[in-house]
Amino acid sequence: MIKNTSGISDAKRAINGFLNKDVEVKVNLGRNKELTFCGRLTGMYPALFTVRPYEKDFKGKTSYSYSEYLCGTVRLKALG
Repeated sequence: MIKNTSGISDAKRAINGFLNKDVEVKVNLGRNKELTFCGRLTGMYPALFTVRPYEKDFKGKTSYSYSEYLCGTVRLKALG
């Protein structure tokens, strides 16, 4: 078994590079379902980070934990 050497602090450093920038967020919802939206990463907190979607009537979760990013459930990609 291969041990994963990255931790929460590495995820925080990676996400900090996206702070106050436009990002594309891909969220794996399970059972071959994926949600994709664009927004701005607006905040980083000790346990989670927040993304403000561009769509006014967005009906989804906009705050994610760093462990979701580490596990690949949430993926971020810089726009532009």
